[in-house]
Amino acid sequence: MRRFLADTTPLRESPAFARLWWGLGVSNLGAQLTVVAVGLEVYAMTSSTFAVGILGLCALVPLVILGLYGGALVDAYDRRKVAIVASSALWLVTVALVVQARAGVDEVWVLYLLVALQSAAFAINNPARSAIIPRLVPIAQLPAANALMGLLGNTAMTLGPLLGALLVARWGYATAYAVDAVLFTAALWALVRLPDLPPTEGSERVDAARRRRVGLGSVLEGLRYLATQPNVRMTFLVDLAAMIFAMPRVLFPAIGVVIIGGGEGTTGILTAGLAIGGVLAGLFSGGLTRIHRQGLVIVWSIVGWGLSVTAFGLVLVAAGRTEPTTVLTWALVLGFAALVLCGITDGVSAVFRTTILQAAAPDEMRGRLQGVFIVVVAGGPRLADVLVGAEATWWGEGMAAVVGGLTCIVVLGLLVWRQPRFLAYDARHPEP
Repeated sequence: MRRFLADTTPLRESPAFARLWWGLGVSNLGAQLTVVAVGLEVYAMTSSTFAVGILGLCALVPLVILGLYGGALVDAYDRRKVAIVASSALWLVTVALVVQARAGVDEVWVLYLLVALQSAAFAINNPARSAIIPRLVPIAQLPAANALMGLLGNTAMTLGPLLGALLVARWGYATAYAVDAVLFTAALWALVRLPDLPPTEGSERVDAARRRRVGLGSVLEGLRYLATQPNVRMTFLVDLAAMIFAMPRVLFPAIGVVIIGGGEGTTGILTAGLAIGGVLAGLFSGGLTRIHRQGLVIVWSIVGWGLSVTAFGLVLVAAGRTEPTTVLTWALVLGFAALVLCGITDGVSAVFRTTILQAAAPDEMRGRLQGVFIVVVAGGPRLADVLVGAEATWWGEGMAAVVGGLTCIVVLGLLVWRQPRFLAYDARHPEP
């Protein structure tokens, strides 16, 4: 059985990775409180799923712009220092969320602005953290390290929404944001304890004069490099197909009111369903570290994602939009099970997409490619918030999920048809 449990070798052999793992795990728990609380606060102000979806648009623009530029900064400067500065900015935005909630501002545009600022800091912070990992563990341990990071992140996503919904229901939005601010200090501690991580010797970015010119040219250099790497590029495209068309999280606040019932509690349970699936994928990831046909597994995982989202939508269609006064237990159980399957398939896909990127890219390009990666990983669901939120307005929450899941599978098929080499990707002989 131990062969199938998560491989903890990176935690045992790299103390720096272990500290980073624990610190980010604690802070990720706090971040999930804020994700849930912001969505609930916007819905409470507007009673509109589309208004909740606009949060995605507010986060997307700075994410795209600064995600690409942030990756260039990571390749040019000490990754530890970049991460510390960006994390400090994230902490200040969380404090601002506490202040607006305590003051009772009750203006949705304030939340939109703070989410945009938060996304801007995240766009620099996340590529730095991700590009740090290959400097802390050997290449052969990257699948295990990425599975462990996914396990911890999904554990936070499991507990965070439940705790966030509870905090909001019991003590209000300000308390949820304040707990996030306290927990975030664990990430700052972990980053401060890291060794210095300057650009590698021989990298063009070591030159000080070149650093001062980091900007559009450096970003374009990374994009030109990506254009020559079809397998790495496919990891981005297939994830966009899954996330843009079939990420259902924007539907959860309305589902808790007009379909399943239960309000904030149902929102927390559904959000946790996705994360519990990710936790299960991480807990039993030992077998994943021995898989070599990683591209093929990614494709089948995304097919599973699309089918699971479709099943979730069918449950909602069967339940109907009846605004129940009590929780529809059968719909909650079936919907939760479908979302757990979503989380499992996404967790498996994420391990191999991250590993292909880190293993195939040279160190001097990892920051910029991680910048593109975070634009895709975080930007795709943000676009889905807008698209699926609009579809829910047109057709209802259930049909929005059904159409999204089926569209995801169709688009994935077209991508694989155009790039069949991705199915043959072999980790023993990686071809970027």
